[in-house]
Amino acid sequence: MMQVSVENISKAFGEYPALDDVSLTIPAGELVALLGPSGSGKTTLLRVIAGIETPQAGRVRFGEVDVTDLPIQRREIGFVFQDYALFDHMTVGDNIAFGLSVRGEATSAIAPRVRELLGLVQLHGLVQRYPRQLSGGQRQRVALARALAPRPKLLLLDEPFGALDARVRTELRTWLRRLHDELHVTSVFVTHDQEEALEVADRLVVMNHGRVEQVGSPNEVFDQPASAFVMDFLGGVNVIAGTWRVETGSFSGSKKTFVRRHDLILRREPGEGPRVPATVSHVRRVGVAAHVTLTTDHGELLAEIPHHELVELGVERGARLVAHVRSARIFPE
Repeated sequence: MMQVSVENISKAFGEYPALDDVSLTIPAGELVALLGPSGSGKTTLLRVIAGIETPQAGRVRFGEVDVTDLPIQRREIGFVFQDYALFDHMTVGDNIAFGLSVRGEATSAIAPRVRELLGLVQLHGLVQRYPRQLSGGQRQRVALARALAPRPKLLLLDEPFGALDARVRTELRTWLRRLHDELHVTSVFVTHDQEEALEVADRLVVMNHGRVEQVGSPNEVFDQPASAFVMDFLGGVNVIAGTWRVETGSFSGSKKTFVRRHDLILRREPGEGPRVPATVSHVRRVGVAAHVTLTTDHGELLAEIPHHELVELGVERGARLVAHVRSARIFPE
């Protein structure tokens, strides 16, 4: 296992600053997600760590070794691309063995390693298949096996499930988490999917406009967002203009109050604490939950409640309710 240190990295493409003085430590053995919207710099940072991109300032260290000027071939990494990057003319077995052959591994050692990896990624019996004969999920597993074949010290994954449908994504991210727990290789993956990052990663690195907004465990980042951007990006957030004034029983002022959808509690009668009178404008069931759109003096709000509460309240379009704020955050302007 190996710790990765990124020190004051900057990288621009023309006049566009993709990375702006980024510093980050990735602890040995952790599975870390680089999370952010398009253009946040997460993929560029991954490519700098890999050695595919060269920074214009700053250093990259693997443990105590400065690898900033080392080519990708000498960094002992495995890289998994979103589009698999498998060789179509090679069988599954040959794809997995490719990196070992290039490194000059003995033929007698390659076949057992390929069998071991096929078992690890749960693709027994597919050694003679070609990539075109596999599903998207199977191709991604082959790509991961190929990256792991040379026993890399660091595994890098660039939106590894981005090309897959929702059901396969869910299955593979659960599988990746279990695989990482078994191998304990230091791993970094790029994603813009908040749910994926929260479910899979040991640590989140939330990025925005080439900078790191926050680093922490999934629980820390979700429960204690460091900025309005982080809270909003993690999703399911209402923004109410103003802060709660006890003396007036309303929201006022220049700051904004951020409230997650599930922290809006719907009631028929007003109670104590921050609350917003509301009219139900739309109700939509989403599996075991219900999304209730509310029209208020502070704009449109969306509450997410268990479906059984919707039934118990008798909520329907046009109903007058009170939305109580269970928890909220206010950030500096």
